[in-house]
Amino acid sequence: MNGHRGFSVLRSEAAGAVRTALVSAENLQLTLKTELSQEEQHLTPHTHTNGGPDETHTKGYCTEVNEDLKEMLESNKESLKLEAMKRVVGLIAKGKNASELFPAVVKNVASKNIELKKLVYVYLVRYAEEQQDLALLSISTFQRALKDPNQLIRASALRVLSSIRVPIIVPIMMLAIKEAASDMSPYVRKTSAHAIQKLYSLDQDQKELLIEVIEKLLKDKSTLVAGSVVMAFEEVCPDRIDLIHKNYRKLCNLLVDVEEWGQVVIISMLTRYARTQFTSPWKEDGVFDEYNERAFYESDEEKTRDEAEAKPYMMDPDHRLLLRNTKPLLQSRNTAVVMSVAQLYWHLAPKNEVSIVTKSLVRLLRSHREVQYIVLQNIATMSIQRKGMFEPYMKSFYVRSTDATHIKSLKLEILTSLANEANISTILREFQTYVKSQDKQFAAGTIQAIGRCATNISEVTDICLNGLVLLLSNRDETVVAESVVVIRKLLQIQPTQHSDIIKHMAKLFDNITVPMARASILWLMGEYCERVPKIAPDVLRKMAKSFTSEEDIVKLQTVNLAAKLYLTNSKQTKLLTQYILNLGKYDQNYDIRDRTRFIRQLIVPNDKNGALSKYAHRILLAPKPAPVLESAYKDRDRYQLGTLSHTINTKASGYLELSDWPAVAPDQSVRNVEVIVPVKEWAPSLGKTGKSKPAKSSDDKFYSDSGEEEEEKGSGSSSSEDGSSSSSSEESGSDAESHVQKNSSQSSEESDKSSSQSEKSSIESDSEKKERKTKTPLQKKTVKPTAKDGDSDENGNVAKEANSSSAEESSSDSESDSDTHTDSDSGTEHKKKTKSKAKPKVEVTSTKEVSLLDLGDFTPAPVTQHKSSVLSPSLLGDLEGLSLSNVSSTIQLSSPAFVPEKSHDLLHRMTGKGLSAQYQFPRQPSLYQPTMVSVLISLTNTTDHPLEQIHIGDRSPTGLNIHCFNTIECLEPEASVTVFMGIDFNDSTQAANFQLCTKEDHFSVSIQPAVGELLLPITMTELDFRTEQGKLLGMNESSATITMAAENMTSQPISRPVATVANLGVVPSSQDNVHRFAGKTASSGAVVLVTVELRESSTALITINTEKSVVGSMLLRDLKLALAQA
Repeated sequence: MNGHRGFSVLRSEAAGAVRTALVSAENLQLTLKTELSQEEQHLTPHTHTNGGPDETHTKGYCTEVNEDLKEMLESNKESLKLEAMKRVVGLIAKGKNASELFPAVVKNVASKNIELKKLVYVYLVRYAEEQQDLALLSISTFQRALKDPNQLIRASALRVLSSIRVPIIVPIMMLAIKEAASDMSPYVRKTSAHAIQKLYSLDQDQKELLIEVIEKLLKDKSTLVAGSVVMAFEEVCPDRIDLIHKNYRKLCNLLVDVEEWGQVVIISMLTRYARTQFTSPWKEDGVFDEYNERAFYESDEEKTRDEAEAKPYMMDPDHRLLLRNTKPLLQSRNTAVVMSVAQLYWHLAPKNEVSIVTKSLVRLLRSHREVQYIVLQNIATMSIQRKGMFEPYMKSFYVRSTDATHIKSLKLEILTSLANEANISTILREFQTYVKSQDKQFAAGTIQAIGRCATNISEVTDICLNGLVLLLSNRDETVVAESVVVIRKLLQIQPTQHSDIIKHMAKLFDNITVPMARASILWLMGEYCERVPKIAPDVLRKMAKSFTSEEDIVKLQTVNLAAKLYLTNSKQTKLLTQYILNLGKYDQNYDIRDRTRFIRQLIVPNDKNGALSKYAHRILLAPKPAPVLESAYKDRDRYQLGTLSHTINTKASGYLELSDWPAVAPDQSVRNVEVIVPVKEWAPSLGKTGKSKPAKSSDDKFYSDSGEEEEEKGSGSSSSEDGSSSSSSEESGSDAESHVQKNSSQSSEESDKSSSQSEKSSIESDSEKKERKTKTPLQKKTVKPTAKDGDSDENGNVAKEANSSSAEESSSDSESDSDTHTDSDSGTEHKKKTKSKAKPKVEVTSTKEVSLLDLGDFTPAPVTQHKSSVLSPSLLGDLEGLSLSNVSSTIQLSSPAFVPEKSHDLLHRMTGKGLSAQYQFPRQPSLYQPTMVSVLISLTNTTDHPLEQIHIGDRSPTGLNIHCFNTIECLEPEASVTVFMGIDFNDSTQAANFQLCTKEDHFSVSIQPAVGELLLPITMTELDFRTEQGKLLGMNESSATITMAAENMTSQPISRPVATVANLGVVPSSQDNVHRFAGKTASSGAVVLVTVELRESSTALITINTEKSVVGSMLLRDLKLALAQA
């Protein structure tokens, strides 16, 4: 009730906002005409007088084009308007400004031409934000378009509405988004998810209402919607992890089928989610040893001992589900998807599984340089911690002459990180080539890389130093300067062993002109002046001569050198030091003047500063730690890989940090989804055919709680029984386990009886059921009312026990039901494992879920009470099938009017290595689940040896609901067997792909249903047919006129082709020229009404009414073809 009240308040606010917007729009329209006319009057004169020749010509041409387009847009011909809009959209695509045409374009927003309306909406989406006031004029038209039968128009209208960024229409936008979120078209729902972000940026006060819409859209099963709603979730409420719990497994399973950019968003969100919900899969007892081959070659004894010592880690099944479902995306053609999966594995996978992404990342290096840059940045971060990942692909990081400088630098960074004792010689040979590069920045970077290799690998330190010393004689000043800087850093590591290098650098001092290199040599002289006592004073003498002409950095190091030599060798350098200090005292740079004053007071003792001068030696000549040459990408791992923050090495706006792994895993039951059996539209129809709700197989759902399993165990007393046999057996004593395939024409009469019983049963309270069960004697001989083990079903029925149990087998399914069911072909019973839990609680909740107070206008007809100790097995189906709509009680399932004998090849004997398979549709309700379509499979062994363990393997798409036949242990040569399957096609003709497996082989096969096989026949009165048809008009109706042969214009030639094409029931008609057929979709229970009206001149009008517009259009196409060729 609160939800309805809130919705009505929102609707009233929206209505008020519309009135306000229209009033302001009318006022705007009064002033708009004069402004436009003035603009048109003065446009041409201004253009010709103000601009130069070229500008005048250009503006004049644009004005002339705009005038022509305005005339075309205001004409009465649709063709001219359409051509004008095509030109306008073409101008926008070329970057031209077409905003002047807004008034002329917006007049056509109400056009009836679909193509024209689409182009108008494209234009409005582009300019609605700039021309907000003008867009408000058509706001009522946009609202009407939200109800348009065409999904593209509805989506475009919502897109334009959300582009008008005016706070006054926020209630209208909110209402439109709420309605679009419930639209039958996934494209419109996707657009509503996009509009959520726009509305949130306009008015953040709507956050709570938007979260409700996001929560609703997150439950959407369409792959088209998933990526968009997760993007909206990330923008509006990224911290509401609780919204993801119930949808986590669904998102993981849908991930492969979502469009590429949606995959990127979902993977990023799931990465953050997993870091909060699962424990760390990484080893905590030290660094992971990548080069330890024991993981591959260790003995069983070592493995057992290690496992005993290490703490056992059990990965959460949901954690594994995420890793398993993202792995195939490493082969995606979209580089962003591959990068997203790579970062997910880096942050979530066990360390021994991360290397899976290596090959895919290296593959991306063949892409454009922009892609290379991002990928190389992420590889550079990875290679610092995990060298072994990329070492086998080291040649992929060799620099090419065509690479840009930033690409070269990144490859150089990665090669340096990959360097070790084994490959350093190869890498140094590469570096020798790079040093000679004409790209000076890259050559300098190579020298720094050589320095890092010398620091990290002590075995090559001397070799690198000698090579760098040789570079000091290079002609290129940049190379020499960088070499000096790197040598200085290396000498700090081993200063005692390399005094010869310092002397060599002093000799080259006069030839080096780069300030940084000269400063580095001066620093080395001062730092190690005691090791070169004769050379250092001479260098200071040279610097005293050229002090005034040096760069500031060189002057500062000269002052430092003078101070150090004054302290260690004052006899030779006292006068030189005073001279340099005097020069620095009057230097133009204040840093040098300050340094000079500080040094003078520090090293020259006097009465005032005697205390400080005692510590001069310790201050200036203190031992300094050797510099650590590190990668620039060392600290970037604090940001999530693949993000903008990682790329720029700064926290970007909107960046969401990865949380640390939780010490204890949160409760994983929050991700368990309660599987709710879909409410069928035609309640009495199930009861009238007497079809009992069969036991659900273990394959019906991917994940379920034990409670959910048990809740469905009692849904039918015996899943092999159909309702008609169980209800008729109460009167005739027929066997309770007859097959659905044995139904005859009398099933409709029997269903009438069972429907009256089920209707009567539905109005009895739970207490009355129990009381009657104890008072009345049994009438079924095959049923024993026992309550042991608490094994009663949801309606209080006691589970049946079959008299005979031939060929009983224990099912190997992990989620099995406690009911026994009979294979519809072979008749063998398969006894499934029973759960130890009792189910009294499930009974209570299920009986309370449906009450007469909730049934609206449903009024069951008065019937005489039929005494029975056991409730009708179809009662559960009746209760679950009750609809809240006004459904006539005379609508019921009927037997098929025609069953085609045509079979289709499932597996050819050549392809199947002797195993041949064919399938056909028997057009009978499925034994396994009401939403499934029955499929009859015929398997034949054409070989000369037995085929063993024939079964169903992997299936596609991932969420496909298939009830597989039981494994055939052995099929003898030349033998055949017929089995039944149940497939929930979800009202779609998309093929069900799965693997038909034997003990040795796996064969990929697919079953493609015709649209007519997705239906179940129903019958109703002509009055009910017309009533239902009246509810399904407008966009729910499709029709076509065909020409037929004159001899076929009778009832029999009409009914046979229709029944051949589609599994429809015949509805009685009072008109000879009108033939009516009715059915419902197996999965959702949507009504499908077909009318064939014979007209004069051998023509016929075919009309199809159904809310499943795609099913309707496809069925219309098939019926046109069948009737035209009849």
